[in-house]
Amino acid sequence: MSSSGPSATWHRSCWDTSGLSETVAHDRRRARPPDSWAACARRLRALGAALLATFLLIPATGAAARSEAHAPGAAAREESIASFPPTDALAVTPAAPGRAGGGRPRAVLEPGSQPSQAPIYVAPSDTPPAGRRLSSNRVLAIAAALGKMRALRREHRGAYPAAYLKVPFRWQVSYFSRDGKKELGQVIIDDLSGRVLEAWTGFQVAWAMARGYPGAFGRHVNSLYVWLPLCVLFVLPFFNFRRPFSLLHLDLLVLLSFSVSLAFFNHARIYASVPLVYPPLLYLLARMLALARRRDARAASPARMLVPARWLAVALLFLVGFRIALNVTDSNVIDVGYAGVIGAHRIVSGKPLYGHYPSDNERGDTYGAANYEAYVPFERLFGWSGTWDDLPAAHAAAIAFDLLALSLLFLLGRRVRGPSLGIALAYAWASYPFTLFALESNSNDTLVAALVLAALLATSYRSKLAPPARGAFAALAGLTKFAPLALAPLLATRELGTHGGAARLRLSRLAAYAAAFVLAAALALLPAVSHASLRTMYERTIEYQANRGSPFSVWGLYGGLGDVQLLVQVAAIVLAIALAVVPRRLDAIGLAAAAAAILIATQLGIEHWFYLYIPWFFPLVMLALLGALSWPARSWAAASGSARSTRPAAAVSSG
Repeated sequence: MSSSGPSATWHRSCWDTSGLSETVAHDRRRARPPDSWAACARRLRALGAALLATFLLIPATGAAARSEAHAPGAAAREESIASFPPTDALAVTPAAPGRAGGGRPRAVLEPGSQPSQAPIYVAPSDTPPAGRRLSSNRVLAIAAALGKMRALRREHRGAYPAAYLKVPFRWQVSYFSRDGKKELGQVIIDDLSGRVLEAWTGFQVAWAMARGYPGAFGRHVNSLYVWLPLCVLFVLPFFNFRRPFSLLHLDLLVLLSFSVSLAFFNHARIYASVPLVYPPLLYLLARMLALARRRDARAASPARMLVPARWLAVALLFLVGFRIALNVTDSNVIDVGYAGVIGAHRIVSGKPLYGHYPSDNERGDTYGAANYEAYVPFERLFGWSGTWDDLPAAHAAAIAFDLLALSLLFLLGRRVRGPSLGIALAYAWASYPFTLFALESNSNDTLVAALVLAALLATSYRSKLAPPARGAFAALAGLTKFAPLALAPLLATRELGTHGGAARLRLSRLAAYAAAFVLAAALALLPAVSHASLRTMYERTIEYQANRGSPFSVWGLYGGLGDVQLLVQVAAIVLAIALAVVPRRLDAIGLAAAAAAILIATQLGIEHWFYLYIPWFFPLVMLALLGALSWPARSWAAASGSARSTRPAAAVSSG
């Protein structure tokens, strides 16, 4: 099930081959693509556009304040790991030849590859193909000698192999079931040396992302010399050496504990990585539910920062610059960001948004319409070549989404307890490794976080525009990725839970929220329904996601837990409704904690979970944890531990 070489410890660098077998190390050294100055130039242009877009998208806080008012694709990507596929797509399975070898040779495209790179079937022969040292019979014999493949053939009677040419100078041997409908095993062999580079069985045949290819997600952010310093920077400012066993310290360590699971994932140890995700998720769910209950009558504990907030602001600037520089020079675009560019291009070209996507990202239309619309400005600025290339539009979009989420988190913290909390929250976002992981993968997940934060920020104002703004952002978040739709009841019932204003006024604000939600959803869906039916959109999105299997959750990895999974999903729905109607803490801290609890509960029951989903709830968790403390009311230059005055949490507006 696992590869022939990865160790159980985290590699020091995406490209560090120490501790690996000679054959796998050889393969991984060859996988690193050369950087190009042209690519960096395109990304720098993308950076400029992202900064401009971010400044245009950030709310005008001055006006708001005056009014009181975000298979072979299964093998390692030899040519460019920057186009490594799929967080969400399966590897493409090659067409199985006949048992006698009489099947017609076929080239099958890898996700993200070009036709010339496609593996080509080679009939059994003792004569090496032109330009190759090994014959197809020789590579079949090498694969058959592997203990893993012998065990596979004993388990699956009638399974048979087929040989394929791969670029550059490699062979792929695929083992198929008796009827030829399923690829059961896969072996990658170096033509020059005859060494086995990879050997896969089980779900790792179909799921390329389960193979632990170095740098497939986030490139060098996975390196120990990047990841561990970020972990230290994330915890250190909030660490109180006088109270080393405080609950906040445990909370921060739990947020970092997802790193242990990621380390196993990066080494293809899926049976270790998947179960390790659930303890921190369950802990955070319990903590958020505890914070969402009615406000404690006792005074909030003071926030004792290790350094003054002004120092954090300076560190924040350096961290933001580091993140952007790393994205421009080192990051890769996974299929999620690629899908956004494709969808944006189809919108502006007047083509159907759903259905008939390119073969290198055939299921890229699995997201909500708002996701693709968010990429339109960047696709217009940088265009799209029609292939999975450097995709500067995806880089610009990811940088803009990241800066937007960071800025909204600062504004929200500033509204709740003043600038010190705003700076602390923005710093936490910039130093948390998993937000950088999402940025370096150029995914759309920080867009989800930004839209949820925008909805919460709108809730903190008392303007008449606050309810419709909250409804619009809630709809857009849910039509980016569908899980945030679970927040709609919580955000809708804010007026019913407040005590200010007449009942008629509260109901009118609820109606404004609902009307804006429906209107924003209708406008977002317009490009989709103008060329296709709602049925097509449903089949390509919700139905596909509900029916696909995935080994990246306990439900898909172990199987046979359908009843338990259904129970967890129903419990998440009940929780979302209960938190919307049951009396609880009504300030911004309680709302953030409740929203985080709902998103975490939703993630517990899904079939396909990935580390990119952590930024959905991370800013809400940090707002709930840090906002529950008391912060300086005025002087943000002093360390909060020495401050005497405190500012209460801003109450969530009844408007």
